[in-house]
Amino acid sequence: MKLLASLLMAAALAAPAFSAAAADAPAAPAKIDLAAGEAKYGTVCVACHAADGNSTIAANPKLAQQHPQYLVKQLQEFKSGKRASPVMQGFASMLSDDDMRNIGAWLASKPAKEGFAKDKELVALGERIYRGGLQDRHIAACAGCHSPNGAGIPAQYPRLAGQHADYTATQLKEFRAGKRANSAQMIDVAAKLNDREIQAVSDYIAGLR
Repeated sequence: MKLLASLLMAAALAAPAFSAAAADAPAAPAKIDLAAGEAKYGTVCVACHAADGNSTIAANPKLAQQHPQYLVKQLQEFKSGKRASPVMQGFASMLSDDDMRNIGAWLASKPAKEGFAKDKELVALGERIYRGGLQDRHIAACAGCHSPNGAGIPAQYPRLAGQHADYTATQLKEFRAGKRANSAQMIDVAAKLNDREIQAVSDYIAGLR
């Protein structure tokens, strides 16, 4: 009986500690809800990125089939201001973390439409940069992070295949100028590229599939 009483007393004393620990533990993310993601996308994102995430406006990126972790990271950084864009900060501020995860998962489930290169004279230079880099200037190959076919590496590097050349070129120039400051690695790469090289690799990426 004494042993039982001691065990009960110990359990009673420990209970508040367990309760406090449980209260301090972060809440688990809500389960992904694709329907909710589609609905929120339809009210916040569709005007600029099209109904299926395949934007038809060259200045706005295609988002379909993008890695969801990458999309969530960008939305969070737009919302915080780490990635500067007054327009996107306004839209991202409407979204909770759960909204972002749902939208990211829904977009990842949508197939990306193929793009195409436009400038045949530049595409050979773009392929050289993308696949092999420019070793004499210490410019790494894009394929090392974004994969040879532009599929990227989930949770690390975004999918690029078929992306609008105008959008890619703008992002590279913003990295080069320091206007986009949310990737030290890309700032370093873009700083070494001239306008012609940026246009070439952007056009090559648009035709990747």
